[in-house]
Amino acid sequence: MRFKKLRTAVVAVAAVAALTLTGCAAAAPAGNDNIITVNGSEPQNPIIPTNTNEVGGGLIADNIFAGLVYYDASGAPVNDMAESITSEDNQTWNIKIKSGWKFTNGEEVTAESFVKAWNYGALLSNAQLNSYFFEAIEGFSYDVDSELTGLTVVSPTEFTVKLTSAQSDFPLRLGYTAFMPLPSVFYDDPAAFGENPIGNGPYMLDGEGAWKHNVEITLVKNPDYKGGRAPLNGGLKIVFYASYDAAYADLLADNLDVLTGIPDSALKTYKADLGDRAIDQGAAIFQSITIPERLAHFSGEEGKLRRAAISMAINRQEIIDVIFNGTRKAARDFTSPVIAGWSDKLAGSEVLDFNPEKAKELWAQADAISPWTGSFQVGYNADGSHQAWTEAVANSIKNTLGIDASTNPVPTFSEFRTQITSDTIQTAFRTGWQADYPALANFLAPLYKTNAGANDGDYSNPEVDALFDKGDQAASLEEANGYYQQAQEIMLQDLPVLPMWYGIANGGYSTKVEGVKFGWNSVPLLHEILKK
Repeated sequence: MRFKKLRTAVVAVAAVAALTLTGCAAAAPAGNDNIITVNGSEPQNPIIPTNTNEVGGGLIADNIFAGLVYYDASGAPVNDMAESITSEDNQTWNIKIKSGWKFTNGEEVTAESFVKAWNYGALLSNAQLNSYFFEAIEGFSYDVDSELTGLTVVSPTEFTVKLTSAQSDFPLRLGYTAFMPLPSVFYDDPAAFGENPIGNGPYMLDGEGAWKHNVEITLVKNPDYKGGRAPLNGGLKIVFYASYDAAYADLLADNLDVLTGIPDSALKTYKADLGDRAIDQGAAIFQSITIPERLAHFSGEEGKLRRAAISMAINRQEIIDVIFNGTRKAARDFTSPVIAGWSDKLAGSEVLDFNPEKAKELWAQADAISPWTGSFQVGYNADGSHQAWTEAVANSIKNTLGIDASTNPVPTFSEFRTQITSDTIQTAFRTGWQADYPALANFLAPLYKTNAGANDGDYSNPEVDALFDKGDQAASLEEANGYYQQAQEIMLQDLPVLPMWYGIANGGYSTKVEGVKFGWNSVPLLHEILKK
C-alpha cells in the first residue's frame, strides 16, 4: 500500500478558511525503558518526504517531520506548524507559520523551508514520486523543469500559494508527507540526507546507525517539537518483520508493543487471543489488482475484455469469508466507504460481481481478437500478509476461466515496489492504497491520473483526467464528488485496476502499553502510546 500514504467525513473549507490548532499533548517521560516497539517494513527509498509514497517509509517520515497540519484520529485537520491558512477566493492562499520552530540540527524552520522543499519536489528533473501533489500550483510542469511561480515568500513566517484555479480543499491536502519542510543541509546531498534525515517532528533518529536496513529503525523523542503530537513516550523502535505471522507471535509474547495488521492465520482467533487489546475498525484502505496494459493480451479492446472477464471470475465475497473471516467488504468502487461522497450505486459496478458465465463469454470475445497464450500471474510481496488471498484469487480465475493462473511472490516490499515503479515487473500485481488525506480525490487522481506518481499501471484516459480536474476546481465538496463519481463510472469500463475490497484496521497491542488508538487511515497514533 501506499502508500501512504485517510479518514472519515470531510467538511468543505469555506471561502475564507482557517485551520486552527485544537490541542497539545502532555509532557512525556523519556528513556530507553519507554520505547514503543511497532512493526513496519523496510522503506523503498531513502526518507525524503517528496519521494516517500509507501507505508514503510511513510510511517517513519510522518513521525520525524511536521508539516503545516496533521490529521487527528477522526481525520480532521489540525494545525501543526501553521498559524493560519486563509484565502478569500480559494485560489490564492496565505499561509502563516509559527515562529521559534527548529529542525533537529538547530536550523530555524521558516517559510523558505517549505517553499524550497516544495519546489524541489515539483521539479521534473528531480523525479520525485510525489511531484504530482504540486500540480495545482502555478508554474508546475510535467514537460520541463519549471519553478513553482505560484509560491512567494512574504517573510520568514509567511508565504503565499497561488493555484492554477480555485480549489476549496487545498488546505486539507497539506498534512500529507509531500508538503513537509526541509533544512538547507538537504540540498547539499539529498541521498545522504535520506539515509539520516533531519526533521522537525515529534521524533528524530536515535543518532548514527539508528536505521539498520532490513532490520529496524529507532527514533527518540524530539524535545524541541512544539506541536500537538508531543510524544507521551520516549521513542519508537520500528521493526521490519519478514512476515506478519512472526510479528503476531512477538505480540502474543509481549515482545512487540503494537501490531498494525493481523496475519490471515490469526483472523479467526485474534480477538479471543487479545481480548480488549484487539483492534477492529473501519479504515480508509483499498485493495486492488493492477494489470498493466504493457503486458501481452492486455492492451486495447482485447485488454478491456480480459480485465472485465478476470474481474468477474473472482469470487470476492467467498475470499473475504474464507481468507479474511469476513473482516473485509467487497469493493463497489475505487475509494472507501469511510470517505464522504462514497457510493455503491455507480453505473457499471456489476463488473465487480462474481459472474462465471459472463466472465467466460467476455474471455471468448477477447480470444476472438487474439487467442490467449501463456499463464496469468498475480505478484505480491512475501513479507506481507498477502499469500493466501492472492492464491485464492488465482485459483478463482483458474477455475472459472480454465486458464493457468498462479501467484508470483517477491521477497520484500521494497523490492516489490521497486519492480513496480520501474515497470520491470512482468505480471499483474496486488496494489493497495492507504489514504493520505480524507477525500475521494486522494483515492483517484494520485493513482489514475495521467503521469501521477502512484499510477502503477500507467493508466491514461483524457476524459477521466478532465473530470478529475473539474472535481479539483469545484466550488464545494458535494459538487466535486459528483465529478469524481462520473470519473469512476468510466474507470469501471476501463478497469485501470480490479477493485477487490475495502480494508479494516485489524491490529492489536501488548499488555505492556496503554493509550493505543488507531486513526482513520489504520495507522496507530504512536505518540499517544505509553508504557505501563
